[in-house]
Amino acid sequence: MTANAASDENVVVECRDCAFREAVRNLGRARVALDDHETATGHEADWEIRHVAAGVERAGADAGVCGDESCSNPETPLLDYREE
Repeated sequence: MTANAASDENVVVECRDCAFREAVRNLGRARVALDDHETATGHEADWEIRHVAAGVERAGADAGVCGDESCSNPETPLLDYREE
């Protein structure tokens, strides 16, 4: 596998009940892998997201998804939908 191929696989699905482990490029593929494994085996699988696009990271930071209100950004243009 090339270095680029490895970096493209940014979501890892792992089973808590067996040795199943699969690295995929995006959340859609991860959801399919997770659902397929859980349906076929009855096991409980989970995933790890290694990185997200810069815009997604910014949106999360602006929203304060870390759980600390001081992390949010009330001036973000992502909240322009609010009525004045």
